[in-house]
Amino acid sequence: MDSIAKGDEVLTNGGLVGRVTKVAEAGYIAIALNDTTEVVIKRDFVAAVLPKGTMKAL
Repeated sequence: MDSIAKGDEVLTNGGLVGRVTKVAEAGYIAIALNDTTEVVIKRDFVAAVLPKGTMKAL
């Protein structure tokens, strides 16, 4: 998952769906799960980059 960029919608190995808000050099990314919750995960734990608009459709 080297092509992850800010704004991408992703699915984590743990089943969380979120929008990438920050990509760090150290192999971590921040994802927003909703308007108030943001988590930081290792880039290795991204299972898939989802099509744009997936979060809105859920």
